[in-house]
Amino acid sequence: MLSSSSFVKKELNFTKMCFLVNCLKRWKSSQQWLIRQNADPYVEKARIYNYRCRSAFKLLEMNDKTNILMPGLTVVDLGASPGSWSQVAVQKTNADGADKSKPKGTVLSIDKLQIFPIPGATIMSNMDFSTIEAHDKVVEALNGKKVDVVLSDMAPSATGVKELDKDRIIGLCYMAIRFAALVTRNDGNLLIKVWDGKEVPILEMDLERFYKSIKILKPQASRSESSEKFLLARGFKGIQRPLANGRWG
Repeated sequence: MLSSSSFVKKELNFTKMCFLVNCLKRWKSSQQWLIRQNADPYVEKARIYNYRCRSAFKLLEMNDKTNILMPGLTVVDLGASPGSWSQVAVQKTNADGADKSKPKGTVLSIDKLQIFPIPGATIMSNMDFSTIEAHDKVVEALNGKKVDVVLSDMAPSATGVKELDKDRIIGLCYMAIRFAALVTRNDGNLLIKVWDGKEVPILEMDLERFYKSIKILKPQASRSESSEKFLLARGFKGIQRPLANGRWG
């Protein structure tokens, strides 16, 4: 029978071993990430073109196919940090006024995290877009204009539990849909990121209640091993609001 001191030593050794194993796993994961980053052509292209991260090329590719971003449009980028999608939106909508021959657009970038300034974009850092405060600030910043396009490349911090992570990103999608419904003009568009799962077809059906067409996009810039894809909802139908007599119109 083990003495109390021997038992404590055994427990401490076991704890140290678990700690070392977890450190080794994290180290291997970090090494794999670094190898993948260094071999990724989009990471190098992002450096060359001065985009904040490689995800800019996902939006560029999808926009080449759909033309949802054009000069003069008003765009809100949800969960925008670090800002690569906002950079693309500014360029495509001419929000920085770089091309004097084309109409000037508007880009609002919102995130709970800090977003460093982007020329041509209105930055709303440290803000939860799902709150009433955020909605009011967006409406104030728009000064009476309605939004043409709502973008969302948001994803939750991974827990490692696939089903839980998928549920969390679906939750973010519904929050984005709610936000878009409150600020988007009729016939406006919404582009959101999802991960493959059984909930996605249900999400598509719910989007069909508010938009005229839904299209699934998988840009080449998405890593082959990634389960991410994007839903483009086009042609916002508007939302029914209760009238004073209780009927809907």
